[in-house]
Amino acid sequence: MDAEQAEVRTLQSEVAALRPTPGEDTARIQKSFQEIYQTDSEGRESLKDLRSNLEHLESELLFLSTLTGINIRNYSKKTENLMNTEVAEKNIKKVLQSHRLSGNCHMITFQLEFQILEIQDKENLSSVITDLNIIMEPTSYSELSEFVSRAEERRDLFMFFRSLHFFVEWCEYRKRTFKHFKEKYPAAVHLSEGVSSSYMKVQSASKPGFQRHLVMDLTSFRFELVIVWRIQIDEEGKVLPKLDLLTNVPQQALKLDKKGVIETAHLSFRSLLGVLGIEAALESLIKSLCIEKNTSSQIVNTQESDATPEGM
Repeated sequence: MDAEQAEVRTLQSEVAALRPTPGEDTARIQKSFQEIYQTDSEGRESLKDLRSNLEHLESELLFLSTLTGINIRNYSKKTENLMNTEVAEKNIKKVLQSHRLSGNCHMITFQLEFQILEIQDKENLSSVITDLNIIMEPTSYSELSEFVSRAEERRDLFMFFRSLHFFVEWCEYRKRTFKHFKEKYPAAVHLSEGVSSSYMKVQSASKPGFQRHLVMDLTSFRFELVIVWRIQIDEEGKVLPKLDLLTNVPQQALKLDKKGVIETAHLSFRSLLGVLGIEAALESLIKSLCIEKNTSSQIVNTQESDATPEGM
């Protein structure tokens, strides 16, 4: 009996030793809550930082899109580790990234597929584009076809985006310029393909009254000048405007042009572009056909003084 009571007392003491005191229990609970709160706070801070970084990246992307006019709509990426025994022994890491994206630059849409090979050893990290495929929807800009082929051959992404941006900028400038002159001189300026056309026709008003005179001069005929405005991309991706002047005049007018003003008009126009710039040169050319002359001698005197498009 005594042995059994002793064993019971021993068990009771062991249970009492394991049971925490009220103060210890409260401290343990507080510590648990602190750990939970700290973990929750760290999670909230991490989520807050993630949202802040995302907002920052979105603002940068919006800024670049506004600056360049290039918008990326869809993007995907796949990564493949290229490992073999020889590479592993030399402690070299090779990673092949496959990228696919689609977007637009103003009115021109494109799709890109390209691969980047990253090679990393103990000291250096290098990357190179191993393949580039550019798909563009059909456009009226024939200049882009040759440029895209050249960019694919060189696997030059930077040249593609840079040249595309400036090409579109020049197209928009040409469009605004043609629209301006069509609105300012509606009777003289003609855009057969609309404001997005690559050429502009300028026609003078015919003056049949002069044909009743015994002496005929150049004011007796109807002139038509065609300004062809191309946008070229050279071998290095530099975008340049090229403007040419074509003349469409009756054969009789060519016979009366003793000074050869009409034949050399394209050369005079290029000189005018170099001096005045595009808009001022076009303005001068259009005015030369729109402003009526009171006498035929004014036309003749102008031709003799300066063989430029203003003298036509």
